[in-house]
Amino acid sequence: MELIQESKPTAGVLHWFTTGVGRLLVSLLVPVLTFVVMWQVFIFLREGDAPKLITVAVAIVWGVGGVALLYVLSNWVVDQLPGQLQAQLRPYVFVGPALVILGWYLLLPTVRTLYASFFDARTANFVGLDNYIFAFTDPKMLESFRNNLMWLIIGTFFAVAFGLVIAILADRSRFETIAKSLIFMPMAISFVGAGVIWRFIYAYKPPGVEQIGLFNAVLTTFGLEPQAWLTLRPWNNLFLILILIWLQTGYAMVLLSAALKGVPQELLEAGRIDGANEVQIFFSILIPYIQGTIVTVATTIIILTLKIFDIIFVMTNGNFGTEVMASMQYKQMFRFTHFGRGGAVAIVLLIAVIPVMWYNLRQFGERRAF
Repeated sequence: MELIQESKPTAGVLHWFTTGVGRLLVSLLVPVLTFVVMWQVFIFLREGDAPKLITVAVAIVWGVGGVALLYVLSNWVVDQLPGQLQAQLRPYVFVGPALVILGWYLLLPTVRTLYASFFDARTANFVGLDNYIFAFTDPKMLESFRNNLMWLIIGTFFAVAFGLVIAILADRSRFETIAKSLIFMPMAISFVGAGVIWRFIYAYKPPGVEQIGLFNAVLTTFGLEPQAWLTLRPWNNLFLILILIWLQTGYAMVLLSAALKGVPQELLEAGRIDGANEVQIFFSILIPYIQGTIVTVATTIIILTLKIFDIIFVMTNGNFGTEVMASMQYKQMFRFTHFGRGGAVAIVLLIAVIPVMWYNLRQFGERRAF
């Protein structure tokens, strides 16, 4: 009887641990402890007077080894629990730190930005929707919306279209590997690096001076006048969008090429036997078959175009009618130090991105993308 009475509390504790509340508390305990320990080390690294070599060694050892050790200890603790409890708690213990990091670096800043968007420049006085009214009425903001729409439509369409055409042509070439490597190579370049490269391509010097820009050097070779490409409104936006197309065509090509290789050859042969030419096969068989991949690639590039900033900042800094939403948000926050307006623009940008992200994640969740 005593053994039965002693086992009842234990069974009750185990039952509590298997409930949703118990699992949640255990899953949160490990990331909280992880954060506390890592925060103390961060304070040491920030405020300590140790030699730089020791500070670097501690940062490397604790930053990598410390986190690994905490995960090993957490796994060991889970291993000591009954078998059914192990299977239920292990995913929460290992996912918990990632959730805390996402909450700390994504969710919390979003909430703070939303809060700041209802206040004035110094977030001292509540102004209601004034900042959002500014976001939808200011001429510069309207210009940024128009430009973002151009980036979204033109940049996405041509990046996907060129990627699809190159994928089809490369698959039929003996030099497929070399061709795809050359087209994909710009993906290894950052947007800032691409901006620097294309500044030289678009570089302008007055007539009569030796041109160092590629485009103007070609023009002057044929006796034409050099052009200040980045100041020609509204064409300068198209010249900037060309950089995005150059960068993203390789990304679209790789994914679409992988999808094309999954099209059954029997299906293509059946179309040819029925009398369909290559153009009809392309639009009636290939496109419908890889439609999920095309949509996924397009939505990914759409998200990128909505957040585009680096190219604008490096090439024109938003001058000459090239402002986009991200550049306006940056200027309001850090140049004009108007945190309310900057927060409002950031929230508008977030709202614009969320539907596309949701659709993209749903595509991946349904395993229809590839």
